[in-house]
Amino acid sequence: MQPVRAVNHIGIAVRSLDEHRSLYEGTLGAVYEGVEDVPSQKVRVAFYRIGDVRIELLESLDPTGPIATFIEKHGPGLHHVAYTVADLPARINELQQAGLRMIDHTPRPGAHHQRIAFIHPKSTNGVLTELCEPMAAAAARSAE
Repeated sequence: MQPVRAVNHIGIAVRSLDEHRSLYEGTLGAVYEGVEDVPSQKVRVAFYRIGDVRIELLESLDPTGPIATFIEKHGPGLHHVAYTVADLPARINELQQAGLRMIDHTPRPGAHHQRIAFIHPKSTNGVLTELCEPMAAAAARSAE
C-alpha cells in the first residue's frame, strides 16, 4: 500500500467563519487564503495556511447539511484530518480490500481543486479521515 504523501489539511467545524477569522489570522498568525462555497457538500470553507499545513474552517450552508449535523451532535471543533495521496481511485480500492469502511467508493470533487474520498471513522479509531488528490495530478495521470 502506498503511504500518504502529507497532511493536506485539518477541517474544523464552526458556526460562523467570521467569528473565527481574528483567532486564526491575528492570534495564531495563519495566512488567510480565501473562502470557497462547496454546494455539493452544503459548506462554505475558509482556508488558512500555517507552515505546510492548511486549516479549513467549515461553516454549513444548510441547516440539514453534514457540518450543521456534526455541530448539533458534537459542537464546534475538529471535524476531520485530510491526507494527500497519489492515485485516489487505486487508494480507495486498496483500503476497501484491506477491510476499511469507506464513505466514498469513488472520488468526488472537493474544495481547493481536489478530488476527495472519506474513510468512515469506525475504521480509523473515531477520526473522520479524508483522502485528497489534486485534480491536476489526476488529470496528468489520465493523460499518461
